[in-house]
Amino acid sequence: MTILDGKKVSNDIKNEIADHVQSMISKGEKVPHLAAILVGSDGASMTYVGAKVKACERIGFKSTLIEMPEYTSEEELLEKIHFLNTNDDIDGFIVQLPLPDQIDEQKVLMAVDPDKDVDGFHPTNVGRMALDLPTFLPATPYGIMELLERYQIETSGKNVVVMGRSHIVGRPMSILMSQKRPAGDATVTVVHSRSKNLKEITKAADIIVAAIGISEFLTGDMVKEDVVVIDVGITRVPDQTKKNGYRLAGDVEFESVSKKASYITPVPGGVGPMTIAMLLKNTLLARERHG
Repeated sequence: MTILDGKKVSNDIKNEIADHVQSMISKGEKVPHLAAILVGSDGASMTYVGAKVKACERIGFKSTLIEMPEYTSEEELLEKIHFLNTNDDIDGFIVQLPLPDQIDEQKVLMAVDPDKDVDGFHPTNVGRMALDLPTFLPATPYGIMELLERYQIETSGKNVVVMGRSHIVGRPMSILMSQKRPAGDATVTVVHSRSKNLKEITKAADIIVAAIGISEFLTGDMVKEDVVVIDVGITRVPDQTKKNGYRLAGDVEFESVSKKASYITPVPGGVGPMTIAMLLKNTLLARERHG
């Protein structure tokens, strides 16, 4: 069993981008500038955004963090998005999800300029992805594809099961893996909360992408020998043996599934670091596109 080390691969990618940034600086070119909007003080969101800002500093990007209070109105947030859309100094930006209840998430994602949408969530970019046209790929699926490629995992003709149908992971993952690309050409099945005979479906899978949002849902008796498992989930599970009172668990019960898997991502240290690396890759792409 091989651990798919997202931490190591994401560091390799960051080093590659840092080298590229150095060559941009030596040519007198403008370095990429990523902005992030954080509304409220959700603990997980603050951690993610903090990690993104740190990663920018490490590789030589400029970064701007815009923090807005929990009670921010939809109109105020849309104004801030308009400001970033029209600011030539900003190459790409993200609005950290989830947003407070008073704000319509869909409306916000629609307001982001597709040319600066480095999260790859705008319908224009999702449509371009579905048509296999050059675009910003959603960072988490993009990271998973990169992980599969760099570990040279054979996907062509394989039976892939994607657990979950979210617009952020499940749906784009199923599209990308069915396309003609290095980590593609697979036969893809999407399962979700309404799927029947789930165990039969997962047991037939060569590769499983678990993005169902239920901690330790996929267990060893649901997979076959030599399966490749990508765990996208991350949940805080109460654990009194830990100093902070919780441990981080994925959607896969690592203990039992890893005994059968040929490759598996850990939680943490698997898909999470890859998401940030690909966000940086998208920001570099945005900078190059803007000339």
